[in-house]
Amino acid sequence: MAEPVTKLPVRGKETEAERAPAFRDWRPFESLRREMGSLFDDFDRGSSRFPLHRSIFDLESLWPREVSRATTPAVDIAEKDTAYEVTAELPGMDESNIEVELSNGALTIRGEKKEEKEEKKKDYYLSERRYGSFERRFQVPQGVDADKIDASFKKGVLTVTLPKTREAQAQEKKITVKAG
Repeated sequence: MAEPVTKLPVRGKETEAERAPAFRDWRPFESLRREMGSLFDDFDRGSSRFPLHRSIFDLESLWPREVSRATTPAVDIAEKDTAYEVTAELPGMDESNIEVELSNGALTIRGEKKEEKEEKKKDYYLSERRYGSFERRFQVPQGVDADKIDASFKKGVLTVTLPKTREAQAQEKKITVKAG
């Protein structure tokens, strides 16, 4: 038995004038510029664009006024078997200018840096002053022994150790994976 033949429409050759409008509307660099601008806008907004997306520590930066991100210290949070560790890089600061506080289930780290430099030479006079403060607040997870929280400062790095309670450590259970 013979198979039915399907006919396909054949398009004639397009003239240059017919192709020009479609080609004129295709602007790859303009599209790339818009997409990159959108990407950087999303990056600048950070987690504020996703208000329901929170980590275990419920990170929250509290700034009463607009401040550049450069003044916010870098913070690492690690969960270990017996404790959580919050590490903040605070170069050029002194432990007397740093305050760590636990209040209403939130760990607050704040600090202020004041630096003054004055140089007098025969042919010039230099006077510089730099001031800056920061405050970072983290929601403390359940199962932290608040009475045993410890903070240490060494070589520009603040380490806050939040030990877990025995109950929180005991809740961890290893589950074996069986072949299906």
